[in-house]
Amino acid sequence: MAEAHQAVAFQFTVTPDGVDFRLSREALKHVYLSGINSWKKRLIRIKNGILRGVYPGSPTSWLVVIMATVGSSFCNVDISLGLVSCIQRCLPQGCGPYQTPQTRALLSMAIFSTGVWVTGIFFFRQTLKLLLCYHGWMFEMHGKTSNLTRIWAMCIRLLSSRHPMLYSFQTSLPKLPVPRVSATIQRYLESVRPLLDDEEYYRMELLAKEFQDKTAPRLQKYLVLKSWWASNYVSDWWEEYIYLRGRSPLMVNSNYYVMDLVLIKNTDVQAARLGNIIHAMIMYRRKLDREEIKPVMALGIVPMCSYQMERMFNTTRIPGKDTDVLQHLSDSRHVAVYHKGRFFKLWLYEGARLLKPQDLEMQFQRILDDPSPPQPGEEKLAALTAGGRVEWAQARQAFFSSGKNKAALEAIERAAFFVALDEESYSYDPEDEASLSLYGKALLHGNCYNRWFDKSFTLISFKNGQLGLNAEHAWADAPIIGHLWEFVLGTDSFHLGYTETGHCLGKPNPALAPPTRLQWDIPKQCQAVIESSYQVAKALADDVELYCFQFLPFGKGLIKKCRTSPDAFVQIALQLAHFRDRGKFCLTYEASMTRMFREGRTETVRSCTSESTAFVQAMMEGSHTKAAKKHQNMYRLAMTGAGIDRHLFCLYLVSKYLGVSSPFLAEVLSEPWRLSTSQIPQSQIRMFDPEQHPNHLGAGGGFGPVADDGYGVSYMIAGENTIFFHISSKFSSSETNAQRFGNHIRKALLDIADLFQVPKAYS
Repeated sequence: MAEAHQAVAFQFTVTPDGVDFRLSREALKHVYLSGINSWKKRLIRIKNGILRGVYPGSPTSWLVVIMATVGSSFCNVDISLGLVSCIQRCLPQGCGPYQTPQTRALLSMAIFSTGVWVTGIFFFRQTLKLLLCYHGWMFEMHGKTSNLTRIWAMCIRLLSSRHPMLYSFQTSLPKLPVPRVSATIQRYLESVRPLLDDEEYYRMELLAKEFQDKTAPRLQKYLVLKSWWASNYVSDWWEEYIYLRGRSPLMVNSNYYVMDLVLIKNTDVQAARLGNIIHAMIMYRRKLDREEIKPVMALGIVPMCSYQMERMFNTTRIPGKDTDVLQHLSDSRHVAVYHKGRFFKLWLYEGARLLKPQDLEMQFQRILDDPSPPQPGEEKLAALTAGGRVEWAQARQAFFSSGKNKAALEAIERAAFFVALDEESYSYDPEDEASLSLYGKALLHGNCYNRWFDKSFTLISFKNGQLGLNAEHAWADAPIIGHLWEFVLGTDSFHLGYTETGHCLGKPNPALAPPTRLQWDIPKQCQAVIESSYQVAKALADDVELYCFQFLPFGKGLIKKCRTSPDAFVQIALQLAHFRDRGKFCLTYEASMTRMFREGRTETVRSCTSESTAFVQAMMEGSHTKAAKKHQNMYRLAMTGAGIDRHLFCLYLVSKYLGVSSPFLAEVLSEPWRLSTSQIPQSQIRMFDPEQHPNHLGAGGGFGPVADDGYGVSYMIAGENTIFFHISSKFSSSETNAQRFGNHIRKALLDIADLFQVPKAYS
């Protein structure tokens, strides 16, 4: 086994004649190569740190400035206006090879040129930051770009180099601004007006006015102070208090899932698919470490913050009694694998060489063929990560803090990511609508003990070669894992490929040591805790109703002909569907990103507005109004730092730190989100032409309902002619039914499209 091979690198025995040392040349070779690989990574990080630190400058531009200064000197032109001579006089006098007049002159010119170069970098970086503060382009109508925006775009392109690295723009991104309290209060009152009757709204107005006049000014000062000091005044508190301090199970409540390509299948061989996919994932990680991934750019010129990508791999959420912590390692050379109740450690490298897809296929096939049974308590061990956080923290401290249990748990927690090999087969069959929902349920929670919900993500492999992800939410938001998934699926389909029989290309190396079984010693008391966590998780999973479907009549192609935003179109349809489903309006959450700001994550768009409710009521009465423009404007305000909920959330935290009571904030933050929605991003990486490969479509992903009596809805406008929906609710609520709501969504989309009298491709 792998550990055994490494252990014999150095052995010794004590004999009457002394100590006898034995060295393994092969094992020492692997140790040497691993060390070389580690130093290469360090040097690459140092190089990237330098290149990132001088962006938008470069070593080449530094040399150009020096050559210009030296060249002008030879032409008897002093472009330094006497500064070179001044620097030369200030250099220390003395003897040595650097004290000749020519050397002192060159050194002075180099110092002057470096100063000019650094000053230029600072000036360009600050100018770029000021330019990125301009968001007027977002509020202009499509196809009607102002002259100001055109000039702005030209300046952005001039100040951005052609080949930025992943984190090149980080220091040039503006900070998330703190909105004025009065503006936030006004937008909040507008958002709740359609949900409250006159008496309730008047009471809320009084609470808001009292808060704005008496409590808010003091809280706002502390928040502004934090915004000056911190990179982002929201993100650290959001991560800690919304995610890490949550004590309820991660499964269903926090983690989300992502689906595979659903209209094509590259292979039916489970191990082969894993070989290609995991090889592609580690290629992506290598690009990530070397910062070779291009930053995501809006309009091709506005950079998005990339800081969330840092913790994609080698990251685990560690449970605590009061709060969890995220453990991130700089590197990990193995993955943890679960199959039939057994845990394995699979090395990704042989020495310094990344295993080829065919080698990984062989290693996974060895795990699939392993007949050994689970050890006592091992089969349902991962249920600890699916249950309550306090119970998991206590069990971890009591039973996994020493001995073989600690070593085995560390092998999982220090892995690059977790891999689950399922014995069941799931996939999407367009002729069987229920197949997509069953596939989603398997990804969302599995059987409650075959996913390690604490890992940054679990790669799930079904017996028929279909894949999916279950991702932990604290470390990053869905677009980040989506970026990885697009790269991996594109690499698998268009770069790695398979043989005619569905296996990875090439011949594997049979001399590779097989994966290692992790060893456990789980006592009866711990097994009782595991069973208790499993029962909690199973009750939660059994209560989730998930309805996933593909909407075929139209996609963004028809919506664009309606001259409206596809997202706004769907959101208005959701409002109409919800009113038909429940007979009333509710507080609606739509996630939007704030990644145009440094360390930005998300903001809430309150989709239920006076305009959208008026539209719905008009539709019910047989007439209609326009509400999409209002939704688009709110979405843009949220993206540009003028949202409502993150500002109020931070004011609430400051009030708690100061011991200040605010009835207004307490009521705002206790309001339930009975309709929680999110659009799934796509085409962040152009790995292929979607027009040439229209069936290379993922179905997006989904999440559990936020409120016990509410719905969770995620959707992906997957192409010109289709939309995927993932709707979740709870069986225990008599007021919700995911499939019923899905049918209302279908009808609402068609009814709104009929308003524009655009022909649809009905299926």
